[in-house]
Amino acid sequence: MSDPAVFLDADADPILGRPLFAALDPETAHALRDSMTEKDYTKGSVIFHEGDPGDRLYIVLSGRVTLGQTSQDGREALLAVLGDGDMFGELSLFDPGPRNSTATAVTDVKVAALSRNTLRPWLQKHPAVAEALLQALAERLRATNRQMADLFFVDVPGRVAKVLVRLADRFGEREGDTYVVHHELTQEELARLVGASRETVNKALADFASRQWIHLESRGVVLLDIERLKRRGQEPEL
Repeated sequence: MSDPAVFLDADADPILGRPLFAALDPETAHALRDSMTEKDYTKGSVIFHEGDPGDRLYIVLSGRVTLGQTSQDGREALLAVLGDGDMFGELSLFDPGPRNSTATAVTDVKVAALSRNTLRPWLQKHPAVAEALLQALAERLRATNRQMADLFFVDVPGRVAKVLVRLADRFGEREGDTYVVHHELTQEELARLVGASRETVNKALADFASRQWIHLESRGVVLLDIERLKRRGQEPEL
């Protein structure tokens, strides 16, 4: 029986509230957390490269991390922007092959890492940990499928609108009816996340600003009318 004084303090350590830990009793969750190692990365540092051997997962403790891929002809795409509490690299725990993306610190970043060898005993003793990891993989796969569908079925302005709403949902701070989003991305990185040229994305952003749906800031944006952006992300507006 676990000590009733042991509890998950998700405010003090936000990753304790993530599914990987929430599925465990408090004492076991803290023991798993204590088995993780921490490391700091400066802005612009690469945490791992696409093609590197993978043997551990990471959880963001603070800062922003992007996951990206590069095609054979050198074109780059951003797959996701991650923040506090987000997990990445978990695929390597089930398939210890080459990494399928590059993880880059967009800001100064602190991460907690858990190696495959450390986690294996936990998976055997606590099936809930394996279930939580599989759930995370399923969510990542669904997000990738949505992005693929958007490339075929949604025009560029619609994709820009959807990306802004997703960033607001993950990183936005609500102020009245507006959302202040400090995404920390350059215009080029935002374009890669949308999957279009910088010029086309900038044109869509300028149009949204002229309609007073958004206000652009350096490495950020204020969403003035999120409902219009949500509707624009569904279908082209005439």
